[in-house]
Amino acid sequence: MTWVALLDYASVIVFALSGALAASRAQLDLVGFSFIACLTAVGGGTIRDVLLGRDFIFWVQDPTYIVIAVVVATVVFFTAHLVESRQNTLLWADAVALSVAVAAGVGVAMKLDQPAVIIALMGVSTGCFGGLMRDVVCNEVPLVLKHGQLYASAALAGAIAAIIARELALAPVLVFATCGSITFILRAGSLWWGWSLPVYKSRPPRN
Repeated sequence: MTWVALLDYASVIVFALSGALAASRAQLDLVGFSFIACLTAVGGGTIRDVLLGRDFIFWVQDPTYIVIAVVVATVVFFTAHLVESRQNTLLWADAVALSVAVAAGVGVAMKLDQPAVIIALMGVSTGCFGGLMRDVVCNEVPLVLKHGQLYASAALAGAIAAIIARELALAPVLVFATCGSITFILRAGSLWWGWSLPVYKSRPPRN
């Protein structure tokens, strides 16, 4: 099993967890849990594979990813009530999933010998689109669009760090570790300390 496949499995598990937690907040049934978990788990990777024109979308080639997401959703369905703060758990699970998924997207694009710009975009797409779909379906403001938070920017920074690490001829495991670490540190800093980028503020027109 390759590093890219391992990263895909890891991101599916953690994103499925975040999707199931979102379903618990929306008080859905078991089918709803499974649907949201699967959508969140494979959404970003599906967009990535379609854009890259891969012969098979990763979960179509290996349906084990869907089975794993459904199992995670089922476990959360019966245990979510034990979590004291599901929103807080969701945010941190999503941060971990974002970090792993960005590395997975970067890894797939690198494996296909894509240029640096495409590698970065595939990392961001894989990391962000699953959570975006989850939040839209659950009628929540998408985390990627929330005011004053690092999300897509954290994913982009992680992807760029991976590209630099590859140019430095680091081993693949170090490239992916660098990508995930930078993404998580920035996202965690945004959640914990309120790190953010400057936002646009309108100014009154001049007379």
